[in-house]
Amino acid sequence: MKMHRAYALLEVKALNDDQRIITGIATTPTPDRMGDIVEPLGVKFKNPMPLLWQHRSSEVVGTVKFGKPTKDGIGFEARLPKLEEPGTLKDRIDEAWQSVKLGLVRAVSIGFRSIEMSFMKSGGVHYLESEVLELSLVTIPAQADAVIETVKAIDIPLLAASGIVTEDRPQPPGVAGKIPQGKPKMKTIVERIREAQEKRASHVARLNAIMADDDGTTLDATQKEESDTLSAEIEDIDDLIQRLQKLEELNKKAATAAPVADRRDPVVAAERAPAAAERASSARSGVVVVRQPKLEPGIAFTRMVMALAASKGNRMEAMQFAKRWHDTSPEVESVLNVPIDQIEKFAMIEKTAVTPGTTTGATWAEPLVQYQNMASEFIEYLRPLTVIGKIQGFRRVPFKVKVPRQTAGAVVNWVGETKVKPLSSLALDSITFDFFKIAGIIPLSEELVRFSSPSAELLVRNDLAAAIAQFMDSEFLDPTKALAATVSPASVTNGVTPVPASGTNYAAFSADVKSLFGNYISAGIPITGGVWIMKQGRALSLSLMLNALGQKNFPDLTMTGGSMLGFPVIVSETVQATGGSPAVGDNIIFLVPGEIMLADDGGVNIDISREASLQMETAPDSPLTASTITVSLWQHNLIAIKAERFINWQKRRTAAVQYISYAKYA
Repeated sequence: MKMHRAYALLEVKALNDDQRIITGIATTPTPDRMGDIVEPLGVKFKNPMPLLWQHRSSEVVGTVKFGKPTKDGIGFEARLPKLEEPGTLKDRIDEAWQSVKLGLVRAVSIGFRSIEMSFMKSGGVHYLESEVLELSLVTIPAQADAVIETVKAIDIPLLAASGIVTEDRPQPPGVAGKIPQGKPKMKTIVERIREAQEKRASHVARLNAIMADDDGTTLDATQKEESDTLSAEIEDIDDLIQRLQKLEELNKKAATAAPVADRRDPVVAAERAPAAAERASSARSGVVVVRQPKLEPGIAFTRMVMALAASKGNRMEAMQFAKRWHDTSPEVESVLNVPIDQIEKFAMIEKTAVTPGTTTGATWAEPLVQYQNMASEFIEYLRPLTVIGKIQGFRRVPFKVKVPRQTAGAVVNWVGETKVKPLSSLALDSITFDFFKIAGIIPLSEELVRFSSPSAELLVRNDLAAAIAQFMDSEFLDPTKALAATVSPASVTNGVTPVPASGTNYAAFSADVKSLFGNYISAGIPITGGVWIMKQGRALSLSLMLNALGQKNFPDLTMTGGSMLGFPVIVSETVQATGGSPAVGDNIIFLVPGEIMLADDGGVNIDISREASLQMETAPDSPLTASTITVSLWQHNLIAIKAERFINWQKRRTAAVQYISYAKYA
């Protein structure tokens, strides 16, 4: 049985020192930081229940009875026995009683199991019906102290055990009139923003710590749960900060408005009449607000590249060039305004005293954050173009790691009485994950860069993205692509024995697919999460196959993708036949993403030149010879943009990928 915890207020209504009775209301957070809600009216229980100390089932300190649930909470009466005989039990109960009496323990927590729940749009869980099994007296807990499940600390002030509401502990909503209420102390918006920013920084630091503790392969279930929890809370904190900042701006505007007393004063009103009339006239005539359209992903990054190219790498000239986009992408100027030597200093460790960088530092730190956002924009646009970007579920690993792998297992056998047991040893090796680099050069005319318009910007961005996408897909899927040490990885299909296409009709296709899946069964690899990869024309041919009744054999398949035999289909024109030409057929690939390890830094490095001489070929000769023909960029008014990306992939097991070769199904 899975046990949950929900922390709540401890609202003490009365303390009977002789009988050691605590009566109060155990309210549930609505909602808590995780966005979860425990519905009080859906709580079931059977009185009496154990009263525990700090959620430890071995440390019972009394009994508790719950009253009738209401929408504001559930009343309770807890009894702690008063023992005379010395011993461990007396010490524990006395400690619990004194802690509550002196206000050192201020929270209660219900231990419950979920009976019925639903998931809210916010991502939280709404426990519609639950069964309470125990009530515990607890201090403010940290998440790491949870024994059964991650503990959620309440996000509202706790009442003192005496039940008196002070300025530091305002009365919670839903319990008005039940206890004396003092004057609440309200925090300023600036204080709330600062607290939210500090909490966000703490969550980000914890996320970094989780990734630092990773063993280089995958996160375990606990790490994933905590990482998802922190990420969700960071999103909520960002939303809260944005709302508070907006409210602060509105308050500042309201503070500059004319006081009510001034508007009522006839003398002041007469003095301000012209301005008031002008404002009224403006209001009657209407105000036209021009909203700049949001740029497509990657445009800001492309504009920075174009500005650097047009200025021959001079950042000051590039900043002036970028002023034409000030209204739509001012972050380009901010990035270019940072000298390159100053950026390099940020990556160096110096022993002199320096000013810490913040996201609000206008001189050097803030532009770096904007640059990262621009680069991420570009990656978001690039990934959907690639096969790797379309497939979900790859096993993510970092660069420069070794992953141990078992290649043979132990040997066991039947053994008779008094007979010798067999001996065996495991066979192990390791997979080394180095970093490899993909690079491409795109030439552009100087006129295209200088006389840019939105259409020209899209052309530059599409050229950069298409060059990297096409090369990545080809290298990822080409069966003839073998490992080149220190240069490039082998494709995921390299070294795989294909299933040759046995014919062109549906019966042949069914037999070939059966053989393909049989390879997975023989290797003991589950195909859960697998995907098909094929050319658009092959997907179209399969989608048009009909049975004897004139119905489609694959109704969910189209030439743009869809699904076939219950698995997603991804189309790519980089899929070719092994050692043949497209005229004689092409490959149909099936791979299991979870069996493929992928290392990807997610960044693109851009270099620009207009003075170099290049071989204007897709596969330039290396090394240069006397017959090599080069083109001078300067002479032909061309600008070359070089894009680089670090990425690596490798199969965990050889049978992770299978494919049908020379397919001509029609």
